[in-house]
Amino acid sequence: MDKSNSGFSEAGLRKIRDVLTRHVDSGKIPGVVALIGRGEQTHVEAIGTMRHDGGAPMSRDTIFRMASTSKPVTMAASMALLDDCRLRLDDPVDQWLPELADRQVLKRIDGPIDDTEPARRPITVRDLLTSTFGLGIDLTAVGSPIFNAIFANGVFSQGAVPLPEQDEWMRRLGTLPLMRQPGEHWQYHLSHDVLGVLVSRVTGRPFETFLRERVLDPLGMKDTAFHVPADKIDRLPPSYAPDPQTGEFTVWDEAKTGQYSAPPAFQAGGGGLVSTVDDYHAYFRMLLDHGMHGTERILSRPRPAVELMTTNRLTPEQEAARSTLARNAVNVSFGQGQQGGWGFGMAVRTYRGDYAPLGQFGWDGGTGTSAYADPENGITGILLTQVGLTTAAPAQLIHDFWTTVYQAVDA
Repeated sequence: MDKSNSGFSEAGLRKIRDVLTRHVDSGKIPGVVALIGRGEQTHVEAIGTMRHDGGAPMSRDTIFRMASTSKPVTMAASMALLDDCRLRLDDPVDQWLPELADRQVLKRIDGPIDDTEPARRPITVRDLLTSTFGLGIDLTAVGSPIFNAIFANGVFSQGAVPLPEQDEWMRRLGTLPLMRQPGEHWQYHLSHDVLGVLVSRVTGRPFETFLRERVLDPLGMKDTAFHVPADKIDRLPPSYAPDPQTGEFTVWDEAKTGQYSAPPAFQAGGGGLVSTVDDYHAYFRMLLDHGMHGTERILSRPRPAVELMTTNRLTPEQEAARSTLARNAVNVSFGQGQQGGWGFGMAVRTYRGDYAPLGQFGWDGGTGTSAYADPENGITGILLTQVGLTTAAPAQLIHDFWTTVYQAVDA
């Protein structure tokens, strides 16, 4: 097997390109940008076009809506506050988030939203960091009164309608009962948006301002933000949500007139970032380097903050429930989310279910994004498309990318 100087074989790199090209040639993925890194070396593929009907080609600096792949990056702001002792893991959040004080909890997750009992204890910082504060996008509760109320109250940050500013968003969230007792059950997404508000209130500054100061600017993540400025908007493709039945391309968000073309009222830590493959590589490389970027410390040295983020934080019961949910929802998740564990802001692989080894960490996004790092092999991988997970095509592309990445690794 031919070898490159990057820790990947030349034959393996060709196979990655061939597989990515096959997905683009299928007509289901207009374009893709992928980066793999090992040590100081990176390899990038940019294939296809920005729009499904042609136009400008994808390039290494194309900007993508990261959706839930925002979570691992925005989590670093909370970790910085833990490092600074401005937050503690088991602090109740009531003093900063009074909207979440004195919670009522549903007696039954599928019951009426006024059939509640008092929470057994306050919500803590740890509950938010581990996505166990009691409220979230729970696929076991689809169609229930509380699930419908989450969307009716306009607190879901991955919809097509922009959110209100953070105080109004928190007010709306505070009108909802919890689905589970604090600390009891892993539930997706909403905790990350709450963490953004928490960071803003603790620091007295906008969430993005603190995130940029402590994480984005030190890492040189110049294209990562909560919107795309006018001088970069031509690098942002439209985001598609293909029809689930026909696969027909439907624009979910345009570039120049879309919701990412101007600063949002609410900076959503759960899914609001835009970024590039190189910016995300810098972030995940920092995690592999235990919080260091060159000679600069981003997160606590030697490694405690990163270890908290990137090792499983769920109890065996919580982990089993999360894994069962992922497997039973394969018809809507297309196989995503089956890593087993969850750290702070990202999945952590706790069993070998495919080509990736135990300890791999990262996450995927509903707009067709994927970003993971693997401490065992010292690799990072970023795959970005503009096709949402309303059909299986982008998830299949993500799975095929990772399958070929691991075949390309030179021992």
